[in-house]
Amino acid sequence: MKKLGFLLVMLSGVWFASCQKEGSDLSPADEALEIESVVTASAARYAVSTDSVTLGKCKGKLTEVATADLSAVTTGYISTTYAGSTIVYAAKDEAGKVVVAIKLADGTLKGLLFNADGTFKEELKQHPKKAKLTKIEVSELPVTITSYITSGYAGAVIKQAGKNAEGVYFVGILIDSKIKVLLFNADGTFSKELEKPEKGPKGGPKKH
Repeated sequence: MKKLGFLLVMLSGVWFASCQKEGSDLSPADEALEIESVVTASAARYAVSTDSVTLGKCKGKLTEVATADLSAVTTGYISTTYAGSTIVYAAKDEAGKVVVAIKLADGTLKGLLFNADGTFKEELKQHPKKAKLTKIEVSELPVTITSYITSGYAGAVIKQAGKNAEGVYFVGILIDSKIKVLLFNADGTFSKELEKPEKGPKGGPKKH
């Protein structure tokens, strides 16, 4: 199995532009890239929202924001401290704190928390563990997962699957020309359908 980090796929606008297309009018190669991008973006969102630092220090629901809308203080800090990194996900809580997921030049994953004024606060402790996925071939998925999808999402085709360090499965399916990402527990039981990321870095990830 080859390694796949949620940030290893360069979204380059494919996911954000294609969310209006919902998988239609795409070549097989573009469709595969789009679905992989959706799975990795969903893993990014999940990792941020379930990290202990985020849960303990962020207030209320996180709302995704575009990289272009981040404070110059925040992007300046990232540029200086993590030279060569790529911003692939950002979200703001109800108090104005911002979490930013980045990929370093060497592929290392980082989740960062910033204060409402844009200044750095701390790293998200569990982010790398929750965010990095190991790609799983569809044929290798537990029967409990494939059976659940067959019965619960009739007509769906499993396109992408990955597992994080905690054993949680992320499964991307195509149903009625729409992409959905399903979360399954380590024992193969269904957890929930993940909310699709709505927006992200405009024009693709921003490299510093």
